[in-house]
Amino acid sequence: MISSLVYWFFKVLYLILIFYIICTWIPQVNWYKEPFATARTISDFVFAPFRRIIPPIGMLDISPIIAFIALNFIEIGIIRLLVFFGL
Repeated sequence: MISSLVYWFFKVLYLILIFYIICTWIPQVNWYKEPFATARTISDFVFAPFRRIIPPIGMLDISPIIAFIALNFIEIGIIRLLVFFGL
């Protein structure tokens, strides 16, 4: 039960992050209006540690790719742990 909630939490988080990434390609987005403000807040929280470690390569920011890989490993680890304990 709890493992399925964790699974869906990460899926919603992935969707929010993808929404933010797509919105960064649109110059007319007003980041102070909803849902953009919430997406930016959540995405900045997730991407900021990776951006401090991995600087942009020219105009290319690869920190979201590394963040998705790290989040995937975290998700799999948490879910396996919960399933192991029967949660």
